[in-house]
Amino acid sequence: MKTVITSKGNNQNASFDLRFGRAGWFCVVDDASGKPSFIENEQADATGGAGVKAAEKMVELGVQKVISGDFGPKAKELLEKFNIQMVIIQGENQSIKEIISQLIN
Repeated sequence: MKTVITSKGNNQNASFDLRFGRAGWFCVVDDASGKPSFIENEQADATGGAGVKAAEKMVELGVQKVISGDFGPKAKELLEKFNIQMVIIQGENQSIKEIISQLIN
């Protein structure tokens, strides 16, 4: 199973990003191995539709779960359509590493 965590940077020490469509990076975690990889969100600065484009990227990556602070209505609708679980956490001061360790334990 693959889980994505929205991130402000491209490493495990980066801060969690509360924004889904406008997050700078997506941390993709393989739940079996716990190994993370980072993908830059090319739509973070888009003038519109960033959430939908991010949701389309999740479908393309074959993700089953997304952890973020918020999901817009259009992104939420698309993620629901493809049965991708959305987990909302309010922990902007958390690092990606801390969230991954909570996932694995």
